Amino acid sequence: MTHDPTPPKSRKRNAATAKPTDGFTDAERAAMQERAKELKAASGRGRRAAQTREAGERDVLAKIAEMSEPDRSMATRLHALILATAPTLSPKTWYGMPAYAKDGKVLCFFQGAEKFKTRYATLGFSDVATLDHGNLWPVAFALKALTDTEAAQIAALLQQALS
Repeated sequence: MTHDPTPPKSRKRNAATAKPTDGFTDAERAAMQERAKELKAASGRGRRAAQTREAGERDVLAKIAEMSEPDRSMATRLHALILATAPTLSPKTWYGMPAYAKDGKVLCFFQGAEKFKTRYATLGFSDVATLDHGNLWPVAFALKALTDTEAAQIAALLQQALS
């Protein structure tokens, strides 16, 4: 009896694809393809900050318009809140999600629940954000709704992230 050194194929099923998984889901592959398009578009825009900011805002608004409810409403309100609270941040898309950059690096992003078929949307912060508090601090927040209470909390997080 000989031993076959090749590992058995995964039998796990992905709800989004209904095929055996072998790494990335279709949604993850789509996000990576969107990121590649974003990088290609950014390289062709030149380096003028105003041009990049305007194009980034158009891209973000287009992505928000593609979302279904309630993600679209939350993203629209979040976009306005971020621009009002942190006007130095530049809107851009990042893996097909609305994101906001400081000095060209993503500081925060909005991931709608529909993006990866999760039960809630997410507001995430990168390591560019200075949310540090001891040895452990949150960098992603679940959003089921965006009321005035959450908006105030997000505004405070943005101010801290920029400090």
